[in-house]
Amino acid sequence: MSVLTPTAKPVIGEPEVVEEAATVEDSAAWLTLKDAATALQELQAQDGSVPEAADHPHARVLVETIVASIRELAPLFPHDAEYLAASVHDIERWADGGFGVPDFLESLVAFQPQQHRVDGLRHLVVFPMYTQNGSRSRHVEAVLCEVIWPEFIAQLETEYTNRLFVSLRLIDFTPGYDTNSAVLFPETVAMREIPTFTWGAIFQDREAARYRRVVAAASEITKLELPADAARMLADQQLTEKTFVMWDIIHDRSHMRGDLPFDPFMIKQRMPFFLYSLEELRCDLTAFRECVGIQARLSARGKAELTAAEAEMLEHARLVQYAVIFDRIFRFAITGTRVRNYDGLGGQLLFAWLHQRGVLHWTDTALAFDWDEVPGAVIALGDAIDHLYWESIDRPKVAHWLAAYDLVRSVVTPHPASQWARGLPLEVLAGLPKGYTDAVLDDEFPLSMFFEALEKKMRDVIASTSGITGRDT
Repeated sequence: MSVLTPTAKPVIGEPEVVEEAATVEDSAAWLTLKDAATALQELQAQDGSVPEAADHPHARVLVETIVASIRELAPLFPHDAEYLAASVHDIERWADGGFGVPDFLESLVAFQPQQHRVDGLRHLVVFPMYTQNGSRSRHVEAVLCEVIWPEFIAQLETEYTNRLFVSLRLIDFTPGYDTNSAVLFPETVAMREIPTFTWGAIFQDREAARYRRVVAAASEITKLELPADAARMLADQQLTEKTFVMWDIIHDRSHMRGDLPFDPFMIKQRMPFFLYSLEELRCDLTAFRECVGIQARLSARGKAELTAAEAEMLEHARLVQYAVIFDRIFRFAITGTRVRNYDGLGGQLLFAWLHQRGVLHWTDTALAFDWDEVPGAVIALGDAIDHLYWESIDRPKVAHWLAAYDLVRSVVTPHPASQWARGLPLEVLAGLPKGYTDAVLDDEFPLSMFFEALEKKMRDVIASTSGITGRDT
């Protein structure tokens, strides 16, 4: 990643344009575009093509409607003029080519939201794409969103440089985002070849809204007395959004930093899912550790010496620590299926680590933390993962896998039927890495009795967060 400072550009345009962009979700042009894209999805196959020739006339009418709507809306997004023009060209070329597998490479390359990280700036985004944790089909999706980029984050980014990171708030969207998906990633777009990716976006309003709903319910169920700062987050969507921006900007850059024995973007590899658990948890715990350091550094200066941005940074450095713990424990651990659920395992691992070190207590059916001791315990888990990585630089790949498994099972109990826990047979150990991965159970580390009971009580709450945005809280 680049270590250059961000090159945010201000909104250029007449005040009326800015005002109209702020209410575009209610405009006839947007609603028409959204309806046409949604109708087009019904005609598309999983690869994004429209395979039935009989559907092509209807598809062309829908495409013409989408194009006309984009052209009508484009003046409200002058910072995206090049992208929206390329989008129209890609859509028309797709239709003129007979609605085969779509190729939106030109418009993807033209879309550069990381160059416009201005708080409140809006984007109109139209791509054939799949949505992570949502639809696996590359259907045409349309999204209205706006940037979350407060001053303290702009200042933070000069120290934790991450020019690829874009923080967004969902405004309105087609069905692919009426799901659990909270990211907008370029690699999800249908394209003929893979360019150098220059940005990645996260919808912090969705993350914050899910967090607030889940933690509010879970803390009531577990009789957890939240610290005052943590309780404020549950009552304030914008406060929580900014907290998640701070967490995510540090988390995201952590994938590229440290003693890394492998490609940090492990989606390119086929490995046992618990390796993904450790990597995602490592980045979360790095954000936790850094926020502990930021809090200590700024607190030592005294409030009177801090700028307004530094005071806000100090506030959110405290809140990130609560967010990492509660989101991991209460939401990640019990969200999704038990099929290779690497985020779920990360939540289980953090909970068990804190419990076994005596800083988390489940006594008399009530959850409690020794908050003064929690930071040291959390950082110790991060140190253990970092040490695993450092040692693994000198190990063969499968030996790293075995060592990683030993770290996880030293904290979380494997399934009684696990081949890994009993010891892999010699023919697997002597064979290709595929044999190791195939021997991992889908639910290699089942939920503990605590989480089994919590999941039953939280099931409806978790399900209710699908499609949620900051406007729903």
